[in-house]
Amino acid sequence: MTRYFWSDLGRKIRKSDATSTSRLPSQKSPWRILWQFAAGLTLSQSLWLGAPAIANDNNTEEDTFTYSDLIEQIDTGEIERVEINPVNNTATVTLPNPEGEEPITEQVDLFSRDPELISRLRANNIDLEIKPTKDPTAAIVPIVNMLLILVLLVILVGIIRRSASSSGQALNFGKSRARFQMEAETGIVFNDVAGINEAKEELQEVVTFLKETERFTAIGARIPKGVLLIGPPGTGKTLLAKAVAGEAGVPFFSISGSEFVEMFVGVGASRVRDLFKKAKENAPCLIFIDEIDAVGRQRGAGYGGGNDEREQTLNQLLTEMDGFEGNTGIIVIAATNRPDVLDQALLRPGRFDRQVLVDLPSYAGRLGILEVHSRSKKMSPNVNLEEIARRTPGLSGADLANILNEAAILTARRRKEAVEQQEVDDAIDRVTIGMMMNPLLDSKKKRLIAYHEVGHALLMTLLKHADPLNKVTIIPRSGGIGGFAQPTFDEDMVDSGLYSRGWLIDQITMALGGRAAEEEVFGHDEVTQGASSDLTAVADRARRMVTQFGMSDLGPIALEKPQSEPFLGGGMGDSREYSEEVAVKIDEAVREIAVQCYDKARRLIRENRELVDRLVDLLLEQETIEGDRFRQIVSEYRKLPQKQLVSTS
Repeated sequence: MTRYFWSDLGRKIRKSDATSTSRLPSQKSPWRILWQFAAGLTLSQSLWLGAPAIANDNNTEEDTFTYSDLIEQIDTGEIERVEINPVNNTATVTLPNPEGEEPITEQVDLFSRDPELISRLRANNIDLEIKPTKDPTAAIVPIVNMLLILVLLVILVGIIRRSASSSGQALNFGKSRARFQMEAETGIVFNDVAGINEAKEELQEVVTFLKETERFTAIGARIPKGVLLIGPPGTGKTLLAKAVAGEAGVPFFSISGSEFVEMFVGVGASRVRDLFKKAKENAPCLIFIDEIDAVGRQRGAGYGGGNDEREQTLNQLLTEMDGFEGNTGIIVIAATNRPDVLDQALLRPGRFDRQVLVDLPSYAGRLGILEVHSRSKKMSPNVNLEEIARRTPGLSGADLANILNEAAILTARRRKEAVEQQEVDDAIDRVTIGMMMNPLLDSKKKRLIAYHEVGHALLMTLLKHADPLNKVTIIPRSGGIGGFAQPTFDEDMVDSGLYSRGWLIDQITMALGGRAAEEEVFGHDEVTQGASSDLTAVADRARRMVTQFGMSDLGPIALEKPQSEPFLGGGMGDSREYSEEVAVKIDEAVREIAVQCYDKARRLIRENRELVDRLVDLLLEQETIEGDRFRQIVSEYRKLPQKQLVSTS
C-alpha cells in the first residue's frame, strides 16, 4: 500500500510539473497532497506505537485475582500496599500471607481513569504508590519522526533538482543540438568508400583546403563555402561526409536538418546562429547537415501561406553562409536526395559552390563496394564477387551491404563456417524479390504457375535482344509472388541508360510470355489475373515508347513529359499538351504495340509447345532451373548452337 502511494504521488508530481500552468482551481496540488500525507503520518505514528497491545491469554485457568476482588479486599482491609503503574494501567497488590511467609503479590488490570479507586485506597489508609515505568515507545517516536523528515527532504531535493534541470533546458532551447568532435574520429577514411570515385575526388580537394589553407589563400584562391551531395538514398552521401571528417582531422559538427525546426517561431534561427558561432570559434572546421531539404525547401510565393519558422531558419542559414560577415575556414557539407525542392538562393555560388552527384554505382563501383563490405565477413573462396556485381545492376551501396549482411545471417542460421555462394544467391533473391516461402504442393495452381514462368523464360532465351536468363523458379516469395524468371541485365545498357527499340519490343514480348503460355495451354477461359503486374509494365513501357521516345508511327516527337513525383511539385497539375484526336492516336499506337508483341509471344509458344511441356515437367520436378541448364535444354531441342540463344552481354 505504501509503495503504491509513493508511485502514485510521484506520478502526480510529474503531471503537475507539466501542467502547472493549466491546472483548474478545483484540482489539488501534489505539494498539498504531500504535506497532508506527512501530517497524517506524524499524527498516526503515535497511535501505531502508543496503542497498547492486546495480549491473548491462552491459559484455560481463571485469573485468581480480579478487579472485583481488589475492591472487595480494600473494603475489608486485607490489602497492605498498592503500586499503580499509569503507563500500562496495571496495579501490583501486596496481600498478607496467612502462613506467615513473604507477602503475596498480585497483578490487576485497571481502567484508564479510576479516581474512585484512589479515593477508596486513601479512605482505608492503604499504602499507595504511583510508580510509572519507562515507556518503550518514547525513543522510537523521535526516530520515526526523523526518518519521516528525511524522506520528505529527499523528495523535496529531487523535485527541486528536476525543476532546475527543466529550467535549464528552457534556457538552452535555442542552443544548437549539433554533435561536436574536436578531432573527428569516425573510423572511416576514403579507403573505406568505394564505388563513387568521382565524388571522392571532389571531396579530397575539400580535405586539401582544410589541411593546407595557406597554400590556396596565398595565390588569392577562395575556399569553397559549401558542398552539396546529391543522390538517391543509400548511395553513400553520409558515408562520404564521415570520410571527409576522418581524413581532415579538424573540428567536426554534424546535425540533421530536422533538428533546426521547432514549433516555436525563432528557435530554428537561433540554433543556426549558435551553430555558426561555435564553428567560428573552432575554425577551420566542418559542418555536416544531413537531409538539408527539411530546412532548405523553396520559400513560398504567397499562395496558401507558408511555414514562417522554416523560412526564418532558412533565411538565417543563407545569411550565415554568405552574408555581411564572412565565415573563413568553415566548410558546410550538406546531403539531400531531393534537390528539386531546395531554394535557389541556397544553391547559388558563394553558398553551395559545388554540387557533387553521388549516383548509383557502376559495375566497377559495385565490385569495389562488395570488396569493402566483404572484409569484415568470413567469405568462402568460392564466392565470386564479380558475378555478384554483374547480377546487381541498379542497386545502391546500402543494398549491396544489406545483401552481404543477409548472406552472413543465412550462413549463421544454417550453421556453416563461412559464407558460400548459395547464401549470397539466396540473399540477393530475398532483397530484390522477397523472402522464400514454403513450396506449393502438386496442384493445378502449381502447374499453371510453371507454364507461366516457363513462358517468360523461353521467350527470354529465344528473343534476340532480350537479356539472358539467370534462373527460373516456382518457389513462392513473400508479397504474393508465385514464381519468377530472373534475367541477367546488360551492364553497359544499364549504366548508360540507352535502350534500343529492339530491346524495348523484346521486353514487352517477354513480359507477355506468361499470359501467352496460359492462353495457349489452358485456353481463353482459364486465363488468370497472374499477369496483371506484367500488363501494367507493358502499358507503361509501350506508352513511353509512343509519347516520350518517338518510337511509333506518330513520328519522332515527345508528346508527354516524364512523370515527376508529386512531392517534388510535379504530377499533380500537369496538363495535357495535345488534342483529343492525338490522344486517340496515342491509345491506338500503344494498343498496336501490345497486340503485336502478344501475337508474337503466342506464336513462339505455339511453335515450341513440346519444348514448353518438357521444361514445365522438369521445373515441377526441380522447382528451380538455372539459366545455363535452361539454355542447354533449349539448344538441344532446337538443334542450334547455344551461343545463338544467348543475348549479347
